[in-house]
Parts: sequence; structure tokens; C-alpha cells
Amino acid sequence: MAATPARKQEIRTLQALSPEEVIERAGDKLVVCEDLDALHRQFAEEIAAEIRTQNESGQPSRLILPVGPTGQYPYLLQLIARDSVPLRDCWFFFMDEYCNEDGVVFPPEHPLSFQGIARREFLDHLDSSYGLDSDHVIFPSEQNIHDLGSIIRNVGGIDTCYGGIGIHGHVAFNEPSDGISRLGPRRVQLNNFTVTINAIRAQVGGNLECFPREAYTLGMSQILGARHIRLYCRNGTPYDWANTVLRIALFGTPGDDYPVTHIRGKDYLITTDQDTLASPQNLI
Repeated sequence: MAATPARKQEIRTLQALSPEEVIERAGDKLVVCEDLDALHRQFAEEIAAEIRTQNESGQPSRLILPVGPTGQYPYLLQLIARDSVPLRDCWFFFMDEYCNEDGVVFPPEHPLSFQGIARREFLDHLDSSYGLDSDHVIFPSEQNIHDLGSIIRNVGGIDTCYGGIGIHGHVAFNEPSDGISRLGPRRVQLNNFTVTINAIRAQVGGNLECFPREAYTLGMSQILGARHIRLYCRNGTPYDWANTVLRIALFGTPGDDYPVTHIRGKDYLITTDQDTLASPQNLI
């Protein structure tokens, strides 16, 4: 989707806001951490606290989880171990997964496999004493993509969607598209913005030709249907790629060109760090 003159002017206006003005205008919809490590710790604490609260009330924890960011998972493991948090009533729906041009998801041993990353960073470190049911850990794939919507409905819906925000406002791999807020789980084409920034961050040496162009994703319908939405917006690199989309997510006019803007009117909170909150060095 091409940017409209109105969106361009809106972004210029938003970029001109100082960090202090962003904080004041966002109010209780924004949490600012000192740095990336503090953001990851906060992320882990929020997930652990939700699971503990749900356990204490005798309710399951039905969560959407991301692979990006991932720095929260080592801290989450520590909290689960420290407090002996049972996971037997948890459902973990991971947001998305790359696939090849034939629609086959990458195997866990592939360096770009989200399932592989989640297992190495988190899942494989949980021993059986925590009681997590492997059938309750779900990654989108060619085998389940048409069933994910009904599976989520059948378990009672999503309590909280935890996730990041992409450079073009995608949440999961919900790229800008007409009617995006109504779309469910599906196979998607990744746009050039997403492919480029993900290739830069994936340590593949700028290999755009071999970088995956397709993926499976939960839909914005499932994300917006969550009772709570908790997003974590951070650069996580020396490049200031997320500073603009943070401001759009908080204040931009809702529109399909930046899907994250559809969280308006929902119970949402965005957490960032000082680096990502900073004003861009160059305003254009």
C-alpha cells in the first residue's frame, strides 16, 4: 500500500514530538523501560504474573506469544523456576512461521524457524514437572492453518496477545492489506519492507534472494479478539527502525496501511525503551 499524502504529513508531525511529549500524550497506554534488557525483564514478568493469576483463579492461560522479541524467554524461565509456576493449564499460540514457496514450514533446525528459536530459547528448557502439554503449544503451519481459528474459539478465546510491532505496522505477519482487521489465520506474502528489515536483523549477510517471502500467521481477527493486547516495540539493533512505528502505533490514524493502528478501542498497552522512544536524528 502506497503512503497517502495525509499519512506522510501525519508521520512528520508525530516524529516532531519530543520523547516527553510522546509520554504525556500516550498516558497510561505506554510504558518506557530504561533499556532493552529492562524491557525483556518486564515482558517476562508480565507473562509470569498472568499465568500465576490465572492459576490462582482456576482458569487456563490462553496466550498468543511472539518470536520477536525473544529476549524475554530466558527471564521467563527463571521466574517459572523460581516460583515453581505450573503450566499444565496453559495454551501457547505462537504468532507466525516462515514457509518456503511450496507452503512447507521451515523445520525447527533451520536457523530462521520460529519454532526452532522458541524451543531453543524457551520450550526445551521446561521439564515435565511444569506440566506443559505439548498439544497446547501451537505454531501455525500448513497442517493446522485452517483450524487455528476454531481451536482458539474452542478453548475460550485468547486472554492476552503478547507481541512485537513490525516496521510497517504488522502484528504477527499481518501485512498491510485491505480489510486486514477482519482476516483470520492464513498463508501470507511478506512485503519488501518486512523482508529487508528481517534480513538485516537475521544475520544472513543481506541475502535477500534466499530470504523467505511467505509465512503462516494468526490473523488480526484473533489478535484484536484477545481480551488484552500487550505489545513491545523496540529497535534491538543499532538502527532506529522502530522509532516511527512506535509513534504510529500510539497515535496514528487507524488504517489498513498500518495494521497495528486497529488496536485503538481495545485494552492495549505498548512497552518500549528509551532508545526506541528517542526522536529520530533526521526528520524528513
